[in-house]
Amino acid sequence: MLNQVHPELSSGQKVVNHALAEDLSWGDITTEALIPHNQHGRACLVAKASGVLAGVEVAKEVFLRVDPELGVEVLIQDGSKVQPEDIIARVRGRISSILKAERTALNFLQRLSGIASETNRYVEAVKGLSVRIMDTRKTTPGLRLLEKYAVKVGGGENHRMNLGNGILIKDNHLAALRSQGLNIKEIVARARQNASPRLKVEVEVGTVQEAVEAAEAGADIIMLDNMSLEDMREAVKSIHGRALIEASGGITLDRVRAIAETGVDFISIGALTHSARALDISLELG
Repeated sequence: MLNQVHPELSSGQKVVNHALAEDLSWGDITTEALIPHNQHGRACLVAKASGVLAGVEVAKEVFLRVDPELGVEVLIQDGSKVQPEDIIARVRGRISSILKAERTALNFLQRLSGIASETNRYVEAVKGLSVRIMDTRKTTPGLRLLEKYAVKVGGGENHRMNLGNGILIKDNHLAALRSQGLNIKEIVARARQNASPRLKVEVEVGTVQEAVEAAEAGADIIMLDNMSLEDMREAVKSIHGRALIEASGGITLDRVRAIAETGVDFISIGALTHSARALDISLELG
């Protein structure tokens, strides 16, 4: 089963069931009208573009949920780089079952491979520097665990999995509390007072001055939001190792290395999950 192969994908079976229900709750009337139930055959999952593969075990799970008698042979594992015409996996058994599973299996495989591939492009762009590429919570509802898994397959790291994973004081938190007369130092102190001491406190800032205030307040991590390269360099210099520094907001592939060279520790990129283009993969009978 899926969670035995990849424990981090323990939610995968539930997600697969939901996805199949979307497609098959009323049956596959085309296949049922045309393809004899006892007609057997073979199919291949074939890469049509270059990228990093992720989600092959999820795709395999889709086929087996539709028909446990299907044989699925995985030829290329997650994390591998694929080229056009590479055969990722072979499926054999009832053709009707293969066709019923086809779109859902490809949806998972294409989506997760697209995220892994996009992440890998950013990781390669900062190669040789100590910065770490991270995702955000800007994920497809219901697919967060799978999409964050794909980020790790592509060489990135996961930021918060959910709102209970860490304290991140964002601009709207600051606005709400500043309206009560609190400054950054008092806001950080309140967070530490009311939350577990095991949790790190991160503060989002928009200026160098705010970054310095957050460092002086004892924040563990300071997020530089949508800052210019010049301001990032100044913030890194001013914080001078008193906190870890994360760059976020408006990060693009052509800017990411210059951002990394400012000296920040992390770069978080929402586009890894919310804007990754699906990797072109097809299923071919025969």
